[in-house]
Order: sequence, then C-alpha cells, then structure tokens
Amino acid sequence: MSVSRRAALELLGEISRWGVTYPAWRAFGLEPARPINNHQRKTMEIPNTPTTALDRLLAGNQRFVHNKSLHPHQDVRQLAIVTETQTPFAAILSCADARVIPEIIFDQGIGDLFVVRVAGNIAITEEIASEEYAVTILKTPLIVVLGHERCGAVTATLSGKNLPGVMSSLTTAIQPAIALAQTEPGDLLANAIKANVRLQVQRLKNSPVLAEAIRKEALNIVGAYYELASGAVRLLG
Repeated sequence: MSVSRRAALELLGEISRWGVTYPAWRAFGLEPARPINNHQRKTMEIPNTPTTALDRLLAGNQRFVHNKSLHPHQDVRQLAIVTETQTPFAAILSCADARVIPEIIFDQGIGDLFVVRVAGNIAITEEIASEEYAVTILKTPLIVVLGHERCGAVTATLSGKNLPGVMSSLTTAIQPAIALAQTEPGDLLANAIKANVRLQVQRLKNSPVLAEAIRKEALNIVGAYYELASGAVRLLG
C-alpha cells in the first residue's frame, strides 16, 4: 500500500503525540534534519593554504581507508552552493584509470576538487594549462599529481610495444621516467610509476605561472601514489 507524503506527515504528527521515538520517521523516508556537529562544520570550511588543503585531503583518505567516509558535499544542497561559482581547495592531476576516483578516495564532494584525468597522469600542454587555470583563476592552493599501483600507461611504456592511433603520445611523455627507474633497485614497475609522478610534478613546476605561485607561497605541488588494494595514498618525496 502506498502512502502519500501528506498522509505520512499527518500520521507522523499522531505518532509524535504517542511518544514513538526517532526510528519511526525512517519508515517513511522522512528523517528530520540532524544538527551539524563541530567535526562536520570544520569539513565545510574551505582550506585556503597549501598545508591545510593537503591536511584535508590526507584526512579524507584516512576516513576512506578505514571505511569511515563522511561523503561531504554530495547532496542537492551542494548543487545550489556551486551553481554560480566554484572554489576547489585542491587540484588533482590523476590517471584516467577507472579504479582511481579522487573524490571517493579523498572523501570529498561536489566542488571540492578540480580534477584533471589523463592516462598516465601526464603533464603535457593541456593538462598544465588546466592546472594553471585552477591556480590563477580559482585560487586553488594545492596540486597533487596522483599516480597509482599497476598503472597501465606506465606498463605499456615499459613493454616498448608500438601502440595504435595517437596513444604513443602517452608513452613518449612517460619514457624519461622509465630511464630513471631502471637505475633504481626493487620492483621496476612500481619504481617507474613513482618516477613518472615525480617527473610530472617537475614539469608542472617548470610552468612560469605555477612557479610564481609557489614563490609567493600560494601553491604547493606534491606527488602521491595510490595503492589499489588498501586504498591508501602515500606522498612521494
């Protein structure tokens, strides 16, 4: 039997007079608004420095890893807030891999992150331009180059095989990182992925626009490595 919203509200009025407690509201999908606690209020504040932005990201990743995500800014109320403008506190240059979703792994929501996704998280002209936009126009104080475990683009570059179409542009951008990784001990693929992250960080820092923001201490650019199995993000030095 279906119950109209009006009938449900009238019934709830009667229920409240009977002294039935909070769970009765759930039966009709009409949960009352809950008060915002201090922790939730803090997550609504927009970080405006590189340090506070990075802290926010890492705290969100810890929540994700421990299955305690808050899923902030993910409802229709947030749509109204960001309709006219956006103020992302971090920009992410991420791989396009379907298993790497920055808003989820950092436990953020609509309008929180300015995400540029491309296979191999490479910083070539369009990606650099996008990050420059985030910093100069949107005043974003942090850029994270996010590589990840078992990256297909880096694996393809390591294989040395010819790729069809224009996919070779990806391997060309990654190739210098392979040369660096081959001089390091340990797992070649993992080393190559991390070397590629560091290479792309340096390419972003070579942008005069971004370099000036760093000089003014209005921006930090860091590299990170995402572990597929654990969900953890590790910063790279």
